[in-house]
Amino acid sequence: MFDIPASSKEMKALGWEQLDIIIVSGDAFVDHYSFGTALIARLLRSKGYRVGVIPQPDPLSNTIAELGEPKLFWGVTSGVVDSMVSNYTALLKKRRSDDFTPGGKNSKRPDRAVIAYTQAIKRLFKGSQVPIILGGIEASLRRVAHYDFWSDSVRRSILFDAKADYLVYGMAEKSIVEIAKLLVKKESITAVRGICYLSSEPRDDAITIDSFETVKDDKQLYGNAFKQWYFEQDSVSGNPVQQQHGNRWLIHNAPSPPLAIEDMDRIHSLPFTRNAHPIHANQGEIRALQTIQFSITTHRGCYGECTFCAIALHQGRLVQWRSHKNVVKEAKKMVKHPQFRGVITDVGGPSLNMYGFECDKKKKSGACKDKRCIYPEVCSLLNVSHKPQQTLLEEIRKIPEVKHLFVASGMRYDMVLYDKKHGLPYLQNLVQHHISGQMKIAPEHVDSAVLDAMGKPPVEILEQFRKLYKRVNNEKGKRQFLTYYLIAAHPGSTDQSMKNLKHYISKNIGVVPEQIQVFTPTPLTVATTMYWTGWDPFTGEEIFIERSLKGKRRQKELVQGRIKSHKK
Repeated sequence: MFDIPASSKEMKALGWEQLDIIIVSGDAFVDHYSFGTALIARLLRSKGYRVGVIPQPDPLSNTIAELGEPKLFWGVTSGVVDSMVSNYTALLKKRRSDDFTPGGKNSKRPDRAVIAYTQAIKRLFKGSQVPIILGGIEASLRRVAHYDFWSDSVRRSILFDAKADYLVYGMAEKSIVEIAKLLVKKESITAVRGICYLSSEPRDDAITIDSFETVKDDKQLYGNAFKQWYFEQDSVSGNPVQQQHGNRWLIHNAPSPPLAIEDMDRIHSLPFTRNAHPIHANQGEIRALQTIQFSITTHRGCYGECTFCAIALHQGRLVQWRSHKNVVKEAKKMVKHPQFRGVITDVGGPSLNMYGFECDKKKKSGACKDKRCIYPEVCSLLNVSHKPQQTLLEEIRKIPEVKHLFVASGMRYDMVLYDKKHGLPYLQNLVQHHISGQMKIAPEHVDSAVLDAMGKPPVEILEQFRKLYKRVNNEKGKRQFLTYYLIAAHPGSTDQSMKNLKHYISKNIGVVPEQIQVFTPTPLTVATTMYWTGWDPFTGEEIFIERSLKGKRRQKELVQGRIKSHKK
């Protein structure tokens, strides 16, 4: 029997009359730790709470009332992806497919799902005193006043628009367990780290940034407020931040501390079934499950701080990893799964080769405010070593039931080149055993101005790696290719920038990469602040922005060769 119900029938089978916690999610319910809903549900279940999940409800119906009202709190999330990113392309066309929905049709996740679900709860449970707590990527990256690409305006913190009670941001395991314990005791949760809440009064110990009313129409003040806020998003050195909205205050507590290795091991050892919940049995294939079902996550967080990426903001700049022993134990258990056919599709994290090392200074004092870990070059204090991951892959590969062990996560090739002791043996091992025809890398561009705006290494580093990769393939007798992820219309990118990229591809790669995306200004990233304000919030330098949909499309087509290079 599945012990996390998604229907009243399952509740009755478990003998439960009322749940402690109900999580409403914009995703299908896939019981794998790659899905935040499953991870939080399993964690709370392991603490003895009665937890239920309502996957992809229709907010206009009574679906959200299926499991009744919880005792402690509602958890509301759009799912793994921001609903506006999920529903619209960078050129504002409606997406037809959704990998997180059974059957793949994009028809289940409403726009601004967090707001829609919260409003539905309030409509169905009028006068309820049970708190509603927002979480997941959509809430996390809309937690303060933020530029919203889809309305082309600065919106309030989503706590105000959703009219929810609290918001948990980032990777919420520590925060949500502490919240549950305090609510059982009927105690205040406003001191919990990693949460936001509303108050009629400001706090004496919080850093005040400009109000919503001030920044919504003033791009200079918006950029300044963003910079202040950004520097406090560190799990070691961050302070509380507050921002006035009308006559109330958004109180943004300091980030939750990172998980220790023992915590990471414990969470990933919970009894995930690696299957879709039985409620989805006859609803069609969930493509995201096929991708991650037999994958293993070894770490979280990122050193990169690429300006267009939300990983460092959501998962943190401190990389946290699981023990070698725990990962191998999971692999040995996974191969006994009745659907396992001998292939592990990935062993990695947000960036493949960030397992098992960290800057000692950052762990003690927090991330540096005047420089990044691997941009413009890899910092000497980072202690980069590919040996831990290489050893881990070698041991998993020896498990008798494992026919193939591939790595699918993108790799930071600049770190491979920096690691003079273990970088080359690591790459040789990958080429020999763990690449299924092609390896993913994300140079994103080659034009120096655009790379600077992105926080990516110079094209010379890419060239060094391409030559090394080709050499290793020749030595191993392999014909494996590199898959390049590229971005058009990023802040700083002009038509000439894209012509430079096209020239580089024609000269060095020969084939136009398929993975060319138009930049999407997702909430609260550095690049989105550049996009809205027209300048870099850290340097104050003005930066070119392609704002028109026609111009963005043209930039992509210039690389694809659909427009002749002499045309503008």
